[in-house]
Amino acid sequence: MKCPFCTHPESKVVDSRPADEGNSIRRRRECLDCHKRFTTYETVESLPLVVIKRDGRRQAFDKEKLLSSMLKACEKRSVPMSTLEQLADEIEQSLQNEMEREIPSTEIGELVMDRLKDVDEVSYVRFASVYRQFKDIGTFMAELSKLLQEK
Repeated sequence: MKCPFCTHPESKVVDSRPADEGNSIRRRRECLDCHKRFTTYETVESLPLVVIKRDGRRQAFDKEKLLSSMLKACEKRSVPMSTLEQLADEIEQSLQNEMEREIPSTEIGELVMDRLKDVDEVSYVRFASVYRQFKDIGTFMAELSKLLQEK
């Protein structure tokens, strides 16, 4: 690591500790030439995720958009915001772990429905009705029947 004071290319680590809730490491360094101290932060590099929409368009993955869609499905339900944030984090982590940079929106929708089903069945049905674009009461009832059979 180059010293910000004298630009000497070598330094030693004096202290390391977790930062940003464990998402990065804070390192206190000392230049081997001028002996001044400075701080660096080390984080894991994550590649951006791209969502492939149903019509073929591509857009950057947005966890806030994911959270917003789950909030709409859980409107007037007793699902804590912290639970939804945790679900969004889990889904994002799951997508990052797949090592695929381009993910179909259908795969994301299925992940949301799988998790919402365990949290709140009404929210699950609401999300599914929009996501699967129920055309009539018959498709809506088919989804409810499937949910009841799984119980």
